[in-house]
Amino acid sequence: MTTPVCPKCDSKDATKSGVVNERQRFKCRACGYHYTVAKVGREVNPYYVVKALQLYIEGVSYREIERLLGVSHVSVMNWVKKYGVKAPRQPEYHPTYKILNQKELAEFFQKPENLKSAGLVVTELGDKYMMIRWERFRAG
Repeated sequence: MTTPVCPKCDSKDATKSGVVNERQRFKCRACGYHYTVAKVGREVNPYYVVKALQLYIEGVSYREIERLLGVSHVSVMNWVKKYGVKAPRQPEYHPTYKILNQKELAEFFQKPENLKSAGLVVTELGDKYMMIRWERFRAG
């Protein structure tokens, strides 16, 4: 059995330190951290982490990202903090988005009027596509 890497300092130098809930426990010799082989809890697929961060940078709110991806808005906030992501302030523009399938997206791009006077980003979202548009706030 190979000793797993310490989750705190990435050292491979560890000793066995008992068994907890039928799982081997280790103690890192480098930093003294105790850890088990398998992580308790549910791992989130890195695809969703990347998509959540992309949407955050594009100006989509935490709650909207939660609705779109099905991951907790608190998780999204934690990822933003963990990876040091900062979204630029966009006081004059606001994003609007639509979820489209491939056929709807192709039909959208066939109309030239859809491509004028707004920024546009398309990103994959599972088996569909998310189209994000920025439009200037119009003075009343």
